[in-house]
Amino acid sequence: MENLIATKSGSLTDSRRKFLEKAGVSVVLGTIGAAFFSSCSPTEGADPNIPNPSGGSSSGIVFSGNTISIDLSIQSRLKTSGNWLLIENARTLVVNVNGSYTALDSVCTHQGCATNWTFSVDRFTCACHGSQFDPSGRVLNGPAMSPLTQYSTQVNGNKLTITR
Repeated sequence: MENLIATKSGSLTDSRRKFLEKAGVSVVLGTIGAAFFSSCSPTEGADPNIPNPSGGSSSGIVFSGNTISIDLSIQSRLKTSGNWLLIENARTLVVNVNGSYTALDSVCTHQGCATNWTFSVDRFTCACHGSQFDPSGRVLNGPAMSPLTQYSTQVNGNKLTITR
């Protein structure tokens, strides 16, 4: 007696083949589109090496009305020139340049990205579309046309106060 193995064979009909080709193209284009549009999202996270406090005394950052107080003994990285901090809840960037603190509105003036920043060689770069700003908020490279709003800062001992 012979053992027969049943197999199913067949071929794709032209209509099924066309459907699968179109579905495959749609999946590829959808994946590319999703990657493109997610890169334009203003809600992307900040640089993972930068502290991202939610506020409150445990982070050393306290919000009160239009004032932000930063305890530099807790946020001690900010004491070093070239280090910076993004305070998402207050939409504020703080940078130390040669011992002088500058605070800026963290909303890019190009299309409103607020949390996707890098800082290198004395320039903030909005990762959404590449606009670059100097530490005082002036536009160095577009597409942004307007500067970032700068807030007043005052240091008293280990306390940095920003008034918005």
